[in-house]
Amino acid sequence: MPKPVQRNAVLALLLLAAIWSYNWIVMKQVLRWSGPFEFSAWRYALGTLVLFAALRLRGVSLRPPPLLPVLLVGLSQTMAFQALVQWALVDGGAGKTALLAYMMPFWAVPVAWLALRERPTGLQLASIAVALAGLLLVLEPWHGLGVPGSAALAIGGGACWAIGMVLSKRLFQRGEAGLLSLTAWQMLVGSLGLVVIAACVDERGIEWNVSFVAALAYNAVLASGLAWLLWSYVVERVPTSVAGLSSLLVPVLGVLLAWVLLGEAPSLSEAAGIALVAVALLVVGTRGKRDGDAATVRKPPQRDHERA
Repeated sequence: MPKPVQRNAVLALLLLAAIWSYNWIVMKQVLRWSGPFEFSAWRYALGTLVLFAALRLRGVSLRPPPLLPVLLVGLSQTMAFQALVQWALVDGGAGKTALLAYMMPFWAVPVAWLALRERPTGLQLASIAVALAGLLLVLEPWHGLGVPGSAALAIGGGACWAIGMVLSKRLFQRGEAGLLSLTAWQMLVGSLGLVVIAACVDERGIEWNVSFVAALAYNAVLASGLAWLLWSYVVERVPTSVAGLSSLLVPVLGVLLAWVLLGEAPSLSEAAGIALVAVALLVVGTRGKRDGDAATVRKPPQRDHERA
């Protein structure tokens, strides 16, 4: 992987981690003023508008990528993931829900192995094992995972996200979709699914106030529009296992932010778990620098319908 591309992917991941780690707090707080599904529908509908506006400003064609893959990515990565984790937050804590949802990398490795023939190296498997051990120390499941239903929803959301990530990677590998186009169209599909769910579920109405509007704006512009675009950028440029494992930076950063901003100091077990995840990230990142050229599929040439 060329150094500028690698550096840009790392910067994108760091910005993404900052946006998403704080957003778990926002998503929990917003339930004071809205039901989970209606908020999710509003969030992604507005995020979709942001992305399609970006398409027009960039002069990119509005012609969609292949419809079936886009449909599958949108339903798994946007609709199912967001609906499940937002539902999990109704009874589950923000930190615990985020950590359970971010078991996604452990689902992504076997899915990528089967679908993309991305066989993980021994070092990647070892890094995943170390990260899993660290995640378990942070979660402390021997003290319970909170509400069982909430935990299952969060884990299910992570599995759906892994499927969407692998499907997106396959589209990029085949050169069948541009970065911005795929992100916008799959989000449109997922948003429509969330609107249908919100219309069918009986939940409390939205209490429109300044705090809710601010949370909605943060989610629509940053956590949905910009962040999913950054995520697609990372998935396009690094191996699936590396992208998935690197995403663990989000819940780890969330724990640290809670410590700094809210005074929620991690326990000894949590601190040890964070250290293990950090080691795993460091190892897989260092390996990626040496093996990037062999492991990473180069950016496909721009398709005619994607050109300005």
